[in-house]
Amino acid sequence: MSRLPEAGAFQLGSESFNMTLTLGGRYAGEQHWALHPERSSLVARVQTDFGGVLPELRRVQTSRMHPRALTSQGYAEGDGRGRASFETAFDRRSGLITLRQGKDEVSQPLTTDHHDPVSLLLWLRRCSASAEAGGAADERLHVQLTGGRVLIQRLPDTEIAGMAAHGYFLRPGNAYVYVERGGASRLLRLIQPTDFGPIEANLQLGARPTPERGGQRRRRAGAAGERP
Repeated sequence: MSRLPEAGAFQLGSESFNMTLTLGGRYAGEQHWALHPERSSLVARVQTDFGGVLPELRRVQTSRMHPRALTSQGYAEGDGRGRASFETAFDRRSGLITLRQGKDEVSQPLTTDHHDPVSLLLWLRRCSASAEAGGAADERLHVQLTGGRVLIQRLPDTEIAGMAAHGYFLRPGNAYVYVERGGASRLLRLIQPTDFGPIEANLQLGARPTPERGGQRRRRAGAAGERP
């Protein structure tokens, strides 16, 4: 397995930012990210409101992860109005992964650290920061999701909205992730294939990630991407 980047000095805390969704260059919705520390975890809530050229639909993803390693401790996905339609829980004490979808529940052995669709994107921010700090910049990395192993291929550096960016290509799923070089290692652009065509999410520029006031805890209240 490829060597994973060390955490180094990069650590995420309370912040929020927005992304605009487009499909074929036409408006397709908004996505709001909110991160905050909670006890011994980092919690990220991603709310995606599809609209414009797409049917109006809300999806809320909540990821609880290790604050430094950014590996998943639990993941939930739903419409934000009631109980999540899909949940994953990682119980390291019992050594089990439990997946719930509707009334169905299944468990399997937990033999390695896992990511979820949200924690994986935040972990790529750490990869980018590590590369900028002179750390390992492997051309290929492998990470584990509940659906199987994901191959991450490093792409040539590029520019997004005039800013230098690291690029990554994820398989399966054929998604593209572009992360700001230097600075806060922001997610600048995500491209996810769908049945409607590739949906592009671009960071709304003009402001840096907004820290949550006073680090106050936020209630769990909703990434562009399917569960790999």
